[in-house]
Amino acid sequence: MFLSNVFDDVGSLLAKEEYVNWILQGLAGTVVIALIGTLGGLLIGIFLAFGKRLVIEKNSPWYQKLWKYPLRWLATVYSVIVRGTPMMVQALLFQQLFLLFGVNFNNIWNDVPVFNGWFLAGSIIIVLNTTAYMGEIIIAGLNGVGQDQIEGAKALGMNDFQILIHVTLPQAIKNSIPTIGNELIVNIKDSSVLNVISVTELFFQAKTIAGKSYKYMAIYLIIAACYLLLTLLATAILKIVSMKLEGKKINWSFFHYSNPKMKGD
Repeated sequence: MFLSNVFDDVGSLLAKEEYVNWILQGLAGTVVIALIGTLGGLLIGIFLAFGKRLVIEKNSPWYQKLWKYPLRWLATVYSVIVRGTPMMVQALLFQQLFLLFGVNFNNIWNDVPVFNGWFLAGSIIIVLNTTAYMGEIIIAGLNGVGQDQIEGAKALGMNDFQILIHVTLPQAIKNSIPTIGNELIVNIKDSSVLNVISVTELFFQAKTIAGKSYKYMAIYLIIAACYLLLTLLATAILKIVSMKLEGKKINWSFFHYSNPKMKGD
């Protein structure tokens, strides 16, 4: 009886165009902010990784030590603090910090339904949060590049910057794609905490619908299904990308894959 009532409530919610539009707006907000967080965090995370990996030798000139020590220290402290605190707390601190300086995101793009000022604030927060994790991912990827490849690049006459751009960084990113993909999935789910600063994402819209309809169980079942669908879709896309990078052939009939046959087989 209970389940029957819940499913009836689900049907009644989905029958209302207004609620469906709100859910779709929340879906759009969640997807966009997760992509912004992942891509932006990856880009800045590369620089964070380099900052944490700065090598300071004893015989280095004093002017190199003058900027390398503070930069490595800042990169390390940033990573520890961000990874050691919840994103919800970071969002509230971000909000209060800007309010202290007289900046209220309510007044930015306040006539836009989804991508308003608080969405901008949420995008900045999720990028800054993801940067700390992406930095560690890139460091792990860089550590996985063989020293023999670096030595080979030096033998070809490449300098350190050329080796970084053409040898180590591309391989580090390629090796890290599964982990980067996992971070995207995490961002899809963790973006829900940004509702505390009124970011218009899926969970925020669900709370709005629940407060108006009083059908809490039904709306939370709907958004649970939405989150599940998003994560399954992201997982499938990332699996296809990984297979393509590994040179494996996709069998669309059963979604299996196999190694491509070599010529002459």
